[in-house]
Amino acid sequence: MIRKRVRNILVPIDGSKNSFRGLDNAIYIARQCHAIITGLYVIPVYPKNFFDVVIPYQVYFKKEAKKFMAKARKLAAQRGILFKPKIIYGSPSAEILDLAKQKKHQLIVIGTRGQSVLKEVFMGSVASAVVHRSKIPVIVVK
Repeated sequence: MIRKRVRNILVPIDGSKNSFRGLDNAIYIARQCHAIITGLYVIPVYPKNFFDVVIPYQVYFKKEAKKFMAKARKLAAQRGILFKPKIIYGSPSAEILDLAKQKKHQLIVIGTRGQSVLKEVFMGSVASAVVHRSKIPVIVVK
């Protein structure tokens, strides 16, 4: 039954090990369902009064995003899965939820961030927001 419904999987990627674990799980599911994966990297935006300070960071984030998306595309292609990269600016959780709704994804596979001991106890603010606000199924990968 699920094989017929899941055609588009959204995978937020931030370059962390857990986001690539999420991608690995999404690739497995995509192979079972013959689905397409959309990889999403969201570059955070900041208030205008921080604009001059933030510009170098946004250039860095965009360069890193392209590198992560190329790696993700290669991993998916090696397993026969079509991967569509998307890099946008905005609030990560809001952009993930908006894209899932706009493009009619049937599933979100998201990794948690665990960069510190305290963060490992919790899911992560982006993953938590997506889980609590999403109208479609979400798989959280740790």
